[in-house]
Amino acid sequence: MASPSSPADRIAALRRQIQYHSYRYYVLDDPEIPDAEFDRLMAELRDLEARYPALITEDSPTQKVGGAPLDRFPTVVHRLPMLSLENAFTEADLRAFDTRVRKQLDREPPIDYLAEPKLDGLAVSLRYEQGRLVQGATRGDGERGEEVTEQVRTIRNLPKQLQGTGWPQVLEVRGEVFLPLAAFNTLNAQARRSGGQPFANPRNAAAGSLRQLDPRITAQRPLAFRCHSLGAGAESIASTLRDALIQLQSWGLPISSEMQLVQGLAGCLAYYQRMAQLRDALPYEIDGVVFKVNELADQARLGASSHAPHWAIAYKFPPQEGITRVERILFQVGRTGALTPVAQLEPIVLNGARVSRATLHNWDELRRKDIRSGDRVYVRRAGDVIPEVVRVIPEKRPADAKPVPLPDRCPACGAQVLKLQGEAILRCSGGLYCPAQRKRTLEHFASRRAMDIQGLGKQRIAQLVETGWVQDPADLYQLDQAQLLGLEGMGERSARNLLAALERSKSTTFARFLYALGIPEVGWVTARKLAAAFGDLDALMQATKADFLPPHQGVRGIGPKYAQAVWEWVQGSPEGAISPSDWWKKQRIPRFSAKLIPALEARFPTLAALREAGPAALIHRQGKPRVVGVGERVAEAILGFFASDHNRSVIQKLRAAGVHWQPALPEASSAQPLAGKTFVITGTFPEPRETLKQQLLNLGAKVRGSVSKRTDYLLVGEKPGSKLQKARALGIRILGAEALERLLQGKLPD
Repeated sequence: MASPSSPADRIAALRRQIQYHSYRYYVLDDPEIPDAEFDRLMAELRDLEARYPALITEDSPTQKVGGAPLDRFPTVVHRLPMLSLENAFTEADLRAFDTRVRKQLDREPPIDYLAEPKLDGLAVSLRYEQGRLVQGATRGDGERGEEVTEQVRTIRNLPKQLQGTGWPQVLEVRGEVFLPLAAFNTLNAQARRSGGQPFANPRNAAAGSLRQLDPRITAQRPLAFRCHSLGAGAESIASTLRDALIQLQSWGLPISSEMQLVQGLAGCLAYYQRMAQLRDALPYEIDGVVFKVNELADQARLGASSHAPHWAIAYKFPPQEGITRVERILFQVGRTGALTPVAQLEPIVLNGARVSRATLHNWDELRRKDIRSGDRVYVRRAGDVIPEVVRVIPEKRPADAKPVPLPDRCPACGAQVLKLQGEAILRCSGGLYCPAQRKRTLEHFASRRAMDIQGLGKQRIAQLVETGWVQDPADLYQLDQAQLLGLEGMGERSARNLLAALERSKSTTFARFLYALGIPEVGWVTARKLAAAFGDLDALMQATKADFLPPHQGVRGIGPKYAQAVWEWVQGSPEGAISPSDWWKKQRIPRFSAKLIPALEARFPTLAALREAGPAALIHRQGKPRVVGVGERVAEAILGFFASDHNRSVIQKLRAAGVHWQPALPEASSAQPLAGKTFVITGTFPEPRETLKQQLLNLGAKVRGSVSKRTDYLLVGEKPGSKLQKARALGIRILGAEALERLLQGKLPD
């Protein structure tokens, strides 16, 4: 097993962190760390993978773009991938990019680059057919995004019908949806006046506005759009990117007024400096500038990796920092009991926002930076949700400032605080006895992707916990109207609605239920994999570690040549009762490592056992894991969760309350009744669309977000959208709600 400081372990740790923070940034629009910290993690991972290429895997964040699309929106498959951009943070990085481009193109004269500001918004792809806007999609993971057609139609500066003539029959363009600063300030002022929660920054406001399920809400937000690149069908518009964008502008698509053609590295640096000076005067927020090779033929020659083009780069501005004083250091308690240190700051304005708190991430980070109450510190925001204390200014430290003591008691419940060996995180041992953990657990259980209990928000959960009526998630289903009416601010209608939402949530999917349980290390993607692999809860609760980890034969570290050498030595060994351990240690087998002795002994306790098995039994062969992506750490977390008597009791209470789901079937089984059939869903149904989608997936069907020639069936509920008209035009089989019951029994219509 690799040591804790090995490259493999560090790479694995970085991937876990990056995947988590990518999910919060790209999917939830709720980042926890500054862009600069995320970029630092990515840079470290890329550096390690460059030094150890054998450790690169297909699912590494360096090989992917963004995050998975949200399930509450239909999915769009991009005809051309929507790639991310590589970042430059220094002039040396930009110089290296220019050198690489000239070397690959075998060209000495300065390269023409198209330069423009890097808007801090949400990347989208727009599809026009015969000049009419027919589809809008977010970037998602680069291959698949969320369909937001009706939402982008509300953007005022975006043409629904192209003007002029000459546009291709099918045209896809890419750009950025953003919220101008004036609109952002107005939106937040309205939120404060109405007692609502203001948005943290324009990027989150834009992403949250575009991802509203109700387009009428999106229409109330003054979003704007700028086109910056080409998609499918736009390749023949012009020979250069600049000319192509100007042509798009003539058809009514907005482009950046700050776009400029520059020559070579010198032109790029001059443009960067100019935009850095103009940054605060611009009517929108930017976090850098983008340089793209202007000639489209050169772009094609340079190509792209799986996650970024080789012909473009984003030169990021330095994160904005300020100096302030740490008033005190607090500890916040999360759902899993993790205590996160937070610095309460003397308020400071950074990037237009008033900052009074900053994350210190974890105990080890707090000790490493040696931050103390009273310290003067550098704080960095750079437009992010949670500011960060970068470093202490030692020369300004008060004489009486003392290191923060390791807390031994939870600030929320007084239970003992534990620090496990090898973990940087402090954890409260109180479990659901701790009100902070209980509240976070219930919030997670009721969240949209879990049990989706509408009307059960943070404030209501806090009331239920404080009354003592709800100790665990199962207690939610024991609430009655009389209790709810006793809560402050709860009227009869709200009480009825909440009870109805609780009743609806009892019918769910296995994946949603697993996610709702809040198993440590198990996110939404892993929950879906577990549901598909095990089918039902009883099978999962009876699993052992061997059910998760990939099966293997032989002894790790022994290949065919090594196995033959060991076998030959064994064949010439005495037949006596010599202990296997003594025998292995006395041999001088060529290239033999003493580290293999314990594994050889465990696999073959006697020499006779090895002779009987033969040399092939020595060769290590790795099998396919039952659940891809679940390693030893996650497996132990799952097993530990289900080993808890308390957790088993809560599950039993949930089942007794009527929570149920259909057993999930293996994802790739050809025996599934709907295997090979592609469905698209439109309109509303008695049950949530996500539940219906999961039921179809469990029966082997594929569920897509848009109608195409490859669609087999369109499932139509009440108030269907434009998909119905398109399906009729393509001659696709249309199924009404009356066919749903038979369909969910795995019976296709005649």
